[in-house]
Amino acid sequence: MDVPRTVTVALADRPVEGRRCLEAGAGVGSTSGGLLAAGASRVYAVTDDREHARTTLERVGGESGRLVGANGERSGTADRLAVLEADLHAIPLPDKSVDLITAHGLCNVLNPAALSAVVDELHRVAAPGSHLVVDDYDPLPDDAAIRDLFAVENAVAELATGRSALTFYPSSFLRDLFVGDGWTFDRERTLLDPVPWTASHLSAHADAAASFAVNCPDDVGDSLAARAERLAAEIGNESTGRMYSLAFRLPT
Repeated sequence: MDVPRTVTVALADRPVEGRRCLEAGAGVGSTSGGLLAAGASRVYAVTDDREHARTTLERVGGESGRLVGANGERSGTADRLAVLEADLHAIPLPDKSVDLITAHGLCNVLNPAALSAVVDELHRVAAPGSHLVVDDYDPLPDDAAIRDLFAVENAVAELATGRSALTFYPSSFLRDLFVGDGWTFDRERTLLDPVPWTASHLSAHADAAASFAVNCPDDVGDSLAARAERLAAEIGNESTGRMYSLAFRLPT
């Protein structure tokens, strides 16, 4: 598979080769692919989304990966990749069992309470001397058109679940959060500036709003979902904001 440039740049100065690695929040497996390409001895890709788990296994593992589901289901053959269908609040790995952790585009989908709990869990599975790479997005500029789309998505999510769908944390906030949890800050670099938010990205966020809408009372959810769809179509695409990469080390 092709590894996105953002992943390659974020991992370029990290000692991946021969390491046991964890991709926290696997998405479609791009970072797992990058870790394997960089020589990781073992990659655990963790996601609580079954579709993402299967996509990661198919794109990255093929016949050399293994999917472990919530019900213990396994597929593929164990080799260098294990896709774990699990909640990041309770990662099914032993204490101090991984040498390098990545969180690529994860933090923005965690509200502050969930983020704090996940940070603690990542610390639990990290071996002394481990490396951590956190890639995410700064808050969007005030004049960014997609702010309106994300605000609508958050409104529908809050009506349906009581929690926002998206929270964009400044790099300084995440740096201080992980340092406060015992990690030593290593470096920060810019991955994208501006970030190209494509039509497919915007459509995915409109679809997310629609999925929340089915659990909203009356017609409010449907109205907001329709608003999100209109905004995505009107905006089309936009390049704005910054994606950053933070690297940390755990003391030995």
